[in-house]
Parts: sequence; C-alpha cells; structure tokens
Amino acid sequence: MRREHTVDLDVRGPWSLATSRRFWEGFAPAALPEQADDGHLRTVFRVEGDWTRAEADVTQETETTRVVVRGDGDLDAAAEQVARFLALDLDATTWPDVGRRDPVVGDVQERLPGLRPCGFHSPYEAAAWAVLSQRVAVPQAARMRAGLVERHGDDGAFPAPARLRELAPGLDLPGRKAEYLGAVADAALAGRLDTLALRALDPDEARREVAEIHGLGPFAADLVVLRGANVPDAVPTSERRLRAIVAERYPGRDLDEVAGSWRPWRTWGSFHLRAAFTASLEARTA
Repeated sequence: MRREHTVDLDVRGPWSLATSRRFWEGFAPAALPEQADDGHLRTVFRVEGDWTRAEADVTQETETTRVVVRGDGDLDAAAEQVARFLALDLDATTWPDVGRRDPVVGDVQERLPGLRPCGFHSPYEAAAWAVLSQRVAVPQAARMRAGLVERHGDDGAFPAPARLRELAPGLDLPGRKAEYLGAVADAALAGRLDTLALRALDPDEARREVAEIHGLGPFAADLVVLRGANVPDAVPTSERRLRAIVAERYPGRDLDEVAGSWRPWRTWGSFHLRAAFTASLEARTA
C-alpha cells in the first residue's frame, strides 16, 4: 500500500538545492528527469534493503530541508537514503575551511555555491553504471541505462537487483556487460554494495572489496565507494581526468599532495574540481 512519510533535516554547513539540482540535471550517468520550475527536487529510486520503488520530493527552507518520500516499502529507510545520496547526512560546517586553505577549491565553491556530491541513489546503481560505461562513450552508456529503466524498470526506477539478475542472461548489450550486470545484481542481493557497510570500512578496504566483484575494477570501485556510497574523505585512485585537471590547476604538484589540504573532505574536493571542469567545458561548447 502506497504511503507518505515526511522528515525535516537540519542541514549543517552550506547546501543549495538549486545548485545541486542543476548539477544532477546535467549528470549524464543518471540525469534527473525534467523538473518543474517550482523549487523542488524530485527523483525516483530503489530503497536499499527491500529494493522497493520510492519517490522523493525535496524542498529547502531557510534552515531546514524537507524530505517527503512515497512508496510501499520502508519509508524511514527511504528518507535516510535520500539524506545520504544528497550528502545531507554529513556535518559539513568545516567544508568552507577547505576553500580558505586552497584558493582553487575556494573559487569552485563560489562558482557552484552549496553544491554537495550527488547523482547516484546507491552503490548498486553506481556499480551498474560502471558496467554500462565500460569501453563505450558516455552518451551510449546513458542510452543503455535509459533503455533498461524504460523496458524493465518501475515507472522511472532502475530495475531492482532480483529483476536485473533475472534479466541479465537475455540482455542484448555489448561485450560482457550483461554478464557483469548479473554479477552486480548478485553482489547487491548479498549485501556487498550496501552503503552503510561500505562506509563502515576504511575507504581503501571498501574499494578492494568492490573491485573483487566480477566485472568491476579499480575505476568502478572508486565510483561505487566515493560516489555511490558518498564516502566523504578519500582520494580517487583511478581517475585520469581528475589528475589531468590537478596537473593543469596546480603545476608541479600531484593529486595526493594537493588533496592533503582537503581533509576531511577529499572526496568533495575531487568532486568539485570535476564539476567545475564539466561546467567550464559545457560553457565553452554552448
């Protein structure tokens, strides 16, 4: 039976729904559907644990954020998941300090005020994207994902792990993607892609465990742990583009050295550099 549950979150540190929504709307791996221009952020997702479909409607007040979730599963878990995938469960009052220590990050904070990492609803969905995007261009991978949602999802929600496991042998996808998606589904059903379990581990250990899933590797492990589980303080190990951005913006220094001043928000610093690079690229090609 479809129900509704409302939670008001005290957001600690800077956050802007408008900035986050603009970023997510342009996030090719899992872009938000078209949104009404009414100050809401709306999305549909699978609730970790019971994998039911849930709808989220998020609004920002002066000092709080209201999360309304609707569905027929565990709505307490759904609301907690919304807070996690919008990075609103974290006390980010020290995040502005990073910008004061690092003028490059500070510039990005000014250009993208209140942005926090978002885009994936769960490590499971991040892992599925990692498989779909292997050795193909992002637009092609996005079309494959959209096709899975349209044909096999649940009114906008990505297929649940059990459904994906059932579908995998018959999916017409390039290379071994169908096989690897089946392995991702198995891992999710076994709890190996659970956000809280991954966050409980040291980030390096979490990445090693994810990289052991059939079809995933170091790059996918970075994506799953740092973006899917939204772990806030780790340095991506396999992002060549990020290292190229650092080489350009911090001549003579490498990512590990630069990221030292971002603690305890190294993931956020990395995310902001990538987001700023993407925004600049879009502005140049518009």
